[in-house]
Amino acid sequence: MQTTDTVLMIEPIAFGYNAETAENNYFQVEQKGSDIQAKALAEFNTFVGKLRSKGVNVITIKDTLDPHTPDSIFPNNWVSFHKDGKVVLYPMFASNRRVERREDIIESIKNQGFEVTEIDDWSFPETQGHFLEGTGSMIFDHDNKIAYGSVSLRLDENLFREFCDKYGFTPIVFHSYQTVGAERLPIYHTNVMMCVADKFVVICLDCIDDELEREKVIETIKNSGKEIVEISEEQMQQFAGNMLQVQNNDGQKFLVMSQTAYQSLTPEQVAAIEKYCEIIYSDLSTIEVNGGGSARCMLAEVFLPKK
Repeated sequence: MQTTDTVLMIEPIAFGYNAETAENNYFQVEQKGSDIQAKALAEFNTFVGKLRSKGVNVITIKDTLDPHTPDSIFPNNWVSFHKDGKVVLYPMFASNRRVERREDIIESIKNQGFEVTEIDDWSFPETQGHFLEGTGSMIFDHDNKIAYGSVSLRLDENLFREFCDKYGFTPIVFHSYQTVGAERLPIYHTNVMMCVADKFVVICLDCIDDELEREKVIETIKNSGKEIVEISEEQMQQFAGNMLQVQNNDGQKFLVMSQTAYQSLTPEQVAAIEKYCEIIYSDLSTIEVNGGGSARCMLAEVFLPKK
């Protein structure tokens, strides 16, 4: 199943700009002011409310003040929850993000009635400088057992292939870039330039500079039976690739994105998406600017079986 009706979200209590991640996340801009946390919390709560109002099950867990984890609002990078009961922990680029991995969060999810059969800890390679940042760096087509991965400092190709081999995914490896000043630099996470839904894929093909790699990605998507909804690099910069399809308890599907992303879309793109599902969008501008991540990054899908 491509979509889940349950997501984990981490409520921020000390959100802010993270200089460690800004080294290669070119979406981040540091805003000055003492109200960044308050604004981020307000955006978080509104977002949670919109999801719940549509019948999506949202598990919220508060961040901790100690250790200080300014990016904890983006849990999909350190953990994934699978339908066979496995929980996977991932190797993280920024050292101050590694302490986001909390056993009590997994316990809280178990207490919500979900079954955890195994914790598969892949975090060790981070000590050797190799990273694979969860569903930020890997985009899963669950139904077709395909994983898309754009190589960057946060997606080690060998680790990605090893993960796909263990979990039965076919790896589609490519390189994607964004223009920063006068340079073409690697996009830090695959999930800012593409989103795989049940019947369509939103993707910025212009970011894949290598023609052969681009053709391979297009061919793979088409062969999987999904429609391509193409976005421009300018729209990608507005987080139009950072979307996630979820469903509610009745099986009704939604594509979740930020207000920034939604407002960047053309009427034609909106219509292409709404052929398949309703759009939920929310203002996440403070989180986007300071954190360099958007709606999809804030949602860790829970596919675990119920007890």
